[in-house]
Amino acid sequence: MKDLDSYLNDHLAGSVSALELIAHWAQAHKGQPVGDFFLETGKEIKADQKILRDVMRVLGIEESKMRKAGAWAAEKVGRARLIIAGDEPGRLGLVLTLEGLIMGVTGKKCMWRTLAAANLQPLNGYDLEELQRRAEQQVERIETERILAVRQAFAAAIGSK
Repeated sequence: MKDLDSYLNDHLAGSVSALELIAHWAQAHKGQPVGDFFLETGKEIKADQKILRDVMRVLGIEESKMRKAGAWAAEKVGRARLIIAGDEPGRLGLVLTLEGLIMGVTGKKCMWRTLAAANLQPLNGYDLEELQRRAEQQVERIETERILAVRQAFAAAIGSK
């Protein structure tokens, strides 16, 4: 059970970090299409985080305050790098943020698949396959935004070739 505790707490910490980053971008681009995208993505990730917390509760796993605090701090350090890269549309920071979100949501999809494969009796009431599909859809939407960001960020380089 210790491994499962660690595994799920790592994913919870990742969601904490992702939501912090998403909130920054949503606020920085409030009223713009990219800001709206981040708001909607944040709502979806928050809903998935709620399900993860419920899964942990059902399994008798306590949330690690230390891991969540570490994720929060790591996001702040990571955000500084993204701000240096530029946190406005047309800059590398947006591309890097979206790539990071794709990795995180792909990890979430793997987590749901892992829980389904583990076939844990207390989780029979959860539609883990639907949660996997939802993560796939999130990745597709983030990838669409990423391609737009890439085109904006590298427009000059692409246009000169």
